[in-house]
Amino acid sequence: MSESTLLGATEIRALAESLSAKPTKKLGQNFVIDPNTVRRIVAQAHVSSEDVVVEIGPGLGSLTLALLPNVAKVLAVEIDPVLSTALPATISKHAPNLKENLIVINADAMRIDELPINPTHLVANLPYNVSVPVVLHFLETFPSLKEILVMVQAEVADRMAAGPGSKIYGVPSVKMAWYGDVTKAGSVGRNVFWPAPNVDSGLVRLVRKDREFDPQLRELTFAIVDAAFGQRRKTLRTALGSVLGSPQTVESILQDTGIDSGLRGEQLSLKDFVAIAKQAKKVT
Repeated sequence: MSESTLLGATEIRALAESLSAKPTKKLGQNFVIDPNTVRRIVAQAHVSSEDVVVEIGPGLGSLTLALLPNVAKVLAVEIDPVLSTALPATISKHAPNLKENLIVINADAMRIDELPINPTHLVANLPYNVSVPVVLHFLETFPSLKEILVMVQAEVADRMAAGPGSKIYGVPSVKMAWYGDVTKAGSVGRNVFWPAPNVDSGLVRLVRKDREFDPQLRELTFAIVDAAFGQRRKTLRTALGSVLGSPQTVESILQDTGIDSGLRGEQLSLKDFVAIAKQAKKVT
């Protein structure tokens, strides 16, 4: 297996300086400067030499260099044109035998609807400000994704993996569950980043599962979820009116579904939301 030399704090800062690249809050850039952290992420990513990994926001290449010796291809999606242009040279320097295994795509991850090769895994240190929308976009756009391991803000990690009845259970929890089983995969301190963020980070894993839901129900189910959590204190009877119609219609749909209209969104499981969507579709 070909090897790569990983980047530490000194190399990261020197590389950034050579590119006049200053991490920006707008792009949510916090570069990983600890080799042990990227080794840990790769070890937990469940990837093999046959896998194609899409990495969103590779930045200066810390995680990219750790991934390349362990997978068939890395598709690195980078929105920053300076960083995307520099990444191949960094890989050539630190992993010369693996440079052919890297494909760099200079694009906004939210606008990507196709890739040169279908990815099997998504592994990334995601920008905090777009982590949930990006993950959901890739899960919907690329059914080939079998597993995801992402590093996100700790609070977001908690929400992604939360279950019904919890105060932090909400829109991300339900929508992620549509695609598979979500679990937390560990915590990450602030000092492994440059610049160090003001919050801790966490690793989240999603293993795709076939829920056997009608795919055509997804859009309506997600709209119902958005409405249910739009104002958390409202009961379903009130909250779902914006999606399902009059109070009488909402009451009827919930009654036929066997769900108490006096409940709140946080008390419903994914199956409950799907059942509401299924019943709503029958009456429209």
